[in-house]
Amino acid sequence: MRPSSKNLILDASIRVTEREGITGLTLESAAGVTKGGLMYHFRTRDELLPAIQRHLTGAWEERLVAEVGKPLQEASARELTAGYATVGTELGASKAELAFMVESVNHPELAQVWTDLMVHLDAPTQSADPQDVDLFLARLAIDGLWLFEATSATPLPGPVREAVRRRLLGLTGGATTA
Repeated sequence: MRPSSKNLILDASIRVTEREGITGLTLESAAGVTKGGLMYHFRTRDELLPAIQRHLTGAWEERLVAEVGKPLQEASARELTAGYATVGTELGASKAELAFMVESVNHPELAQVWTDLMVHLDAPTQSADPQDVDLFLARLAIDGLWLFEATSATPLPGPVREAVRRRLLGLTGGATTA
């Protein structure tokens, strides 16, 4: 099946953001289709940005659902955090995701898109139970790893990434085999 023009535009926009940051992203730089095709889907940059954010979070959600094996709202906090640990340590970080997270600070509409996805992972923060604290620590470590990779010029060596993954899965009670 041929990808839609809309997805081509979103993917091209993510590539531009990876190279030039969010300030380098303009309607003109979001190539992949004709100007008319672009304007059909996104008349303004303000329409394009939340669509990119939804595209990025949609990809995360698909991978998370596949890892958990059920809809996120049906998964336990432990299942969700173990899935997040697996997905978060396999993917590596995207500079575009980081750029959009930073941009979200000043744009509530962009922030809401990530919040809608990440709300599923917030349950353990409401309890001081040691197992819930372990889930929360795992979540913080996964987010920290993501931030480290998004801002570091040096990729994390494979054996280190695997050791971190095993430790995080141990905190979540998830499987720790390779």
